[in-house]
Amino acid sequence: MKLAVFDFDSTLMDGETIDFFAEELGFKDEVVAITERAMAGELDFYASLVERVALLKGLPYEKVEEICKTLPMMNGAQEVVSGLKERGYKIICFSGGFRSATEPACKALGIDADFSNFLHAENGILTGAVGGEMMYSDAKGDMIVRLQNLLGISEKDTLVVGDGANDLSMFKHAAIKIAFCAKPVLREAATHCIDVKDLREILKIV
Repeated sequence: MKLAVFDFDSTLMDGETIDFFAEELGFKDEVVAITERAMAGELDFYASLVERVALLKGLPYEKVEEICKTLPMMNGAQEVVSGLKERGYKIICFSGGFRSATEPACKALGIDADFSNFLHAENGILTGAVGGEMMYSDAKGDMIVRLQNLLGISEKDTLVVGDGANDLSMFKHAAIKIAFCAKPVLREAATHCIDVKDLREILKIV
C-alpha cells in the first residue's frame, strides 16, 4: 500500500472555496488578497484563516452548501484519482479549508478520506467562527505522520501534492513532493513541479 495526499483548494479544486463564499457577500477582493499572502507564506496561516472566516459572518449555511455542490474540480482530478488507485495508492485530502467543500467533492472523486475544518453556524447562519484540525501551518505534517503510522506506510511510499505555504509541513514527510501550479515557497521544497492545470501530469511522475 502507498499513500497519496492532496491539498484541496487550487489543487483538487480549481480555485479557493473561501473566495466563492466571499463573493456572495461582496468581500471577494479583500479575502483573495489575504489568501494570496497566506499561501505565499507571508502571513501566519491560522491568523489569516480566522481573519478571512470572520468576514463570512451572516452567510446562510444553505448558501454554503449550494456553492460547495458546484465547485469546479481541477482538470484531470477524476483521472488522477483513478490512476493512482490502480497503482495501489490510498488517497487522502487535507484542506486548510472546509468540510462542507471537501466532503462532497471527495465522495464524488472516490477519495478515501478527507480532513479539513468546520464553519460554525447558529440557526443556519455562519457566525464567523471556524474550528478543526487543519487550522495551523504545521497541521498537515502532523496529520500525515499519524496516518503513516496508522496505515504502516513509510515516507518513501508517500506522495504529496499541494500549491501553497501551508503544504510545506507535509512535504517534509514524503519522497515524492509535487508542487502544482505552486507558490515559490513550495516549489523550492518540491521534488517535482507541474506548471499546467492538469492533474494527469502526476501519472507521468509515478
